[in-house]
Amino acid sequence: MSPKVSQEHKEQRRSNLLKAAREVFCEHGYENTTMKHVMERAGVSRGGLYQYFENKEDLFEALIEDELMEVVEGSIQEMRKQQGSYWDVLLMSFLGESKEATNDMDALAPSKLEYFITGRNDESRKEHARKRFLQAYQMTVDIIHEGVKAGEFSPRFKPEVIAKSIISHIDGMAMDHAILDSETIQLKEQTEWLMGYVKWGLGVGE
Repeated sequence: MSPKVSQEHKEQRRSNLLKAAREVFCEHGYENTTMKHVMERAGVSRGGLYQYFENKEDLFEALIEDELMEVVEGSIQEMRKQQGSYWDVLLMSFLGESKEATNDMDALAPSKLEYFITGRNDESRKEHARKRFLQAYQMTVDIIHEGVKAGEFSPRFKPEVIAKSIISHIDGMAMDHAILDSETIQLKEQTEWLMGYVKWGLGVGE
């Protein structure tokens, strides 16, 4: 009789597999990564990996879905308490905990671009991309609205337009960075410009 595996243990194994997968996707890109790469990095058998994920696409979708949920599941009000202002909450949402412009881009970004661009005619991937966009968009709009209610923001443009502009600019930088490099596209400087423009557009401190 095989021993029962606790739910906590299953979740930990799944987390370990996703961690290994992220490392491999960052190294090889989406197209060149294989399930064997992930098995070897995680130190598991074929059955141990396929028990949790049906194929590479299923694994990658789970990885990027989990990363997004880490951001959107938190209460905006709770994040406001932790960060001190809605401006800082907004910065954290697209710059991470440092809230500072750097020459570093999400190492998984090139794989995400490969996944969505090569699958642009696949209805499942298109729907997944649409869902991710709407989640990020809605969270950004909600942060802006909360900032307006708190008296921190006095937007010069509609919050919906500002939110979409932020997302489009970041996605554009991610695409350029995947092909070129930080120095060529001046990633840090572009990010500083974006922060300054969004701050002006929201009327922060006015």
